[in-house]
Amino acid sequence: MYRRNVLTNALQAGAGVVMTWGFFSRSFPAAWARLRPEEARAARATGSQDLLTEILRGTHMKAMPVNGMVHIRSHHSVQETVQRLESILRTHGLTIFCHVDHSGQAEKAGLKMRPTQLLIFGSAKAGTPLMVASPTLAIDLPLKALAWEDADGTVWLSYNGPEYLQQRHNVPDDLIKNIAGAPALLQKAAE
Repeated sequence: MYRRNVLTNALQAGAGVVMTWGFFSRSFPAAWARLRPEEARAARATGSQDLLTEILRGTHMKAMPVNGMVHIRSHHSVQETVQRLESILRTHGLTIFCHVDHSGQAEKAGLKMRPTQLLIFGSAKAGTPLMVASPTLAIDLPLKALAWEDADGTVWLSYNGPEYLQQRHNVPDDLIKNIAGAPALLQKAAE
C-alpha cells in the first residue's frame, strides 16, 4: 500500500519526470517481482504512466507489512464497516474526532480510488495521561482506524497496535491499558 501511495502521489503531483523507473526498481523491488519480464522491460524503457497505473492496479495486499499495524478482515463493505465502528465507539463513550472519506475526496478531484475511509477517535480522559507520560505519543493519538478495500475487493480494518505504540513511544506498562481495549472494538466492527 505504501508503494502504491508514494508512486501515485508522485505521479499526480507531476513528479513522474523526477521519479525514474530506476528509482522505482531500486526502492520497491517487490513490485518488479510481480511483473513478467516483458512488462518490466517495457516499464523501464518507456516510463509510461499508463503502464505504471496498470502495475499498481494489480498490486494486492496478500502479504501486508506489519510495521506495528494490525489488519482485520471485515465482513462488510467499507461504508458499513465505518458505520458499525462509529456506532460501537459512541456506545462505549468514545469521541469521533474526524471521519475522512479519502476515496470520496479523490472522486471529487476526478480521481479513482478504491473505497478508503479513516476514523480518528479516542478519549481525552484515556489519552491525556499517556501523552503526559510520553509526549511524542501525541503524534499517534487520537487513535486511527482505516477501513479500505484491496484490489481483490476484500475489506480491511487497519490500525496501529497498542504494543507498537507502547514500544515506539516508551509508554509505561501501567498506562498502555488506557488504549488496549480499542482492538476488541475494531474486531467487533469487522465481524
